[in-house]
Amino acid sequence: MKIKPPYKLFLLLTVPLLLQSCFVAKNYSRPELETENLYRTDNLPQDSVSMADVSWRDLFKDEQLVAYIEKGLENNIDIRIALQNVVAADAYVKQGKAGYYPTLSGTTSFTRTKNSENSQFGSFFTRPLEQYELSGTLSWEADVWGKIRSNKRAAGASYLQSVSAHQAVKTNLITGIATTYFQLMALDKQLEIAKQTLDARKNSLETTIALKDAGQVTEVAVKQTKAQMHTTEIIVIDLENNIKLLENAFSILLGEGPQKIQRGSLDNQSIDTELSTGVPYLLLANRPDVMQAEYGLINAFELTNVAKSSLYPSLSLSATGGFQSLEFDNWLDASSLFSSFIGSLTQPIFNGRKLRTQMEVAKAQQEQALLTYKKALLTAGREVSDALYTYNAESQKLEARSKELEAYATAEDYSEELLNNGLANYLEVLTARQNALNSELNYVDSQYAQLSSMVELYRALGGGWK
Repeated sequence: MKIKPPYKLFLLLTVPLLLQSCFVAKNYSRPELETENLYRTDNLPQDSVSMADVSWRDLFKDEQLVAYIEKGLENNIDIRIALQNVVAADAYVKQGKAGYYPTLSGTTSFTRTKNSENSQFGSFFTRPLEQYELSGTLSWEADVWGKIRSNKRAAGASYLQSVSAHQAVKTNLITGIATTYFQLMALDKQLEIAKQTLDARKNSLETTIALKDAGQVTEVAVKQTKAQMHTTEIIVIDLENNIKLLENAFSILLGEGPQKIQRGSLDNQSIDTELSTGVPYLLLANRPDVMQAEYGLINAFELTNVAKSSLYPSLSLSATGGFQSLEFDNWLDASSLFSSFIGSLTQPIFNGRKLRTQMEVAKAQQEQALLTYKKALLTAGREVSDALYTYNAESQKLEARSKELEAYATAEDYSEELLNNGLANYLEVLTARQNALNSELNYVDSQYAQLSSMVELYRALGGGWK
């Protein structure tokens, strides 16, 4: 059968368009970024294994802490909000996939027209005209320039971005619960020390009064001892208050109302996982926030493709068919059938510069997304370095504070003994007591800081969400 000229013209117009489709929508490729020196490890060996690959269930040995993390992952409000973002993004993915399919719409209408007697057809049609219609319209746009494909890919990147955001919230929640749990136990230990010290201060006050009565010290010593006792009382009050406030914050992490938190002892806590950072390149695959930033870049890249494609002609096909009749009784008769087919090629010409602006904005947003991605990677590297050096520093400080504590405790015992024998100034005794208390509290701070820095290193390397 011979092809009619209109169809030849249609083929001549569409074939070149289909052949050139690859010149508009480009494929995304990861930008070349520096990943060799993202963080400083000094003499720490680097290999393909990272402590981020360890499950949080294996990292933390405290069963109570593990139970709290499980509860937080189930109930935490931020986790649930992030999960709903994933659900919404999934709906857009489904919409993006449907872009390849034709659209179908149905219409049922009744029209009644009464012409004016002075109008063009008023003298011929004096009675109202009524028309009944039942029709369907099928339309389809060819993805000539890759616009539909890019929209689909952009929706997919947006979905993965929301998944990564959910993983980032999960990681932050796990490490937040662990850090707060350790901090509560540190405050418990400091409170125990402060209460023991307060009891000792009360006994010292009685001893000082006895020494005053014996003429060995003056009233000034009594007042100084009493002041030191009240100072310790204030420390106890502050610690008790801080514990209550931290328990309230911990309850919010669990998605529950303020309550007392059951917990173990700080001295029984340890993280025995081997300290390994892996190669810096692993941050691209382990850090949810870095992955989130890259998916944001992919989304912006594909939307730039969409904006570019909008500058080119769009090819669409549409068909309409159904029943039309001037009389209701004949509405669904075979003689009332009608149909139409339209093939169109539409090129934007003047549209108030909307499409050009859209493309320029898309390019700017893509550059912003690239910079955000680079910043996320650099920030990840810095956080690993900071956590690693903090852990090393706190480990060294813990050893030094242990020696400091031993020295201050000995000095306090010696000063008390010398005072009882009238060989020491009472100010020396007060100073030794205060130094010993501060040293004990600082030692607990270092215990907590060492655990906290290990948890932070775990988070910085991207652990917790797997």
